[in-house]
Amino acid sequence: MLPDAKYNETYLPREELEQLLRDRGVTPVDLMKVMDAYDMAESVHEFQKRLDGKPYFWHPSRVARIFVTELNHYDASIVCAALLHDTLEDSNVLTPEIIELNFGSYTSYLVQKLTKDIKAEGVMKDWVEREYIERLMQSSEDARMLKLADRLDTYRCLEFNVKRNPIKYIMQTQEHYFPLAQGSQNARLKYLIKELQKEQNKYLG
Repeated sequence: MLPDAKYNETYLPREELEQLLRDRGVTPVDLMKVMDAYDMAESVHEFQKRLDGKPYFWHPSRVARIFVTELNHYDASIVCAALLHDTLEDSNVLTPEIIELNFGSYTSYLVQKLTKDIKAEGVMKDWVEREYIERLMQSSEDARMLKLADRLDTYRCLEFNVKRNPIKYIMQTQEHYFPLAQGSQNARLKYLIKELQKEQNKYLG
């Protein structure tokens, strides 16, 4: 990350991710798998922008960076899922079966757990949200970590107008997503909650 760059202007370049994983002893086979996930996610999100006008792909790349550099969690299945976590929502051709074929059953499981119907509206949207949160509550700690890392990256972009109503986003996160770490002794989950709290204090005081 460049020292003077705003957070939302940063992303994890392919070459940097590859070097980070090499330095941590990731095997060549796993390294190739992660690089393929990087390329697939970049392709799926190629023409998408966030509300701040920045390329959408920068978001999942930063989620992957959170796992590798902040959580020291560089299992290939997890890093692949971090990169791919929004692809099923944003692709008309990608399926869980394709993800499983290319990246394994656990990566596919994780991506499915983080996928929801983003086109739902009205009463159905509320139902989808409740079902989604319940599904995450019943999922593996890795899936819950992925979701909290996803929210953390967005928290860090709130000051750049990435959400129309940042206070609402914070309150929803606190009410519905903080419980994903409740009762867990997992140090990584605790770290994510601590970082989320630190970011939201900028808004809530």
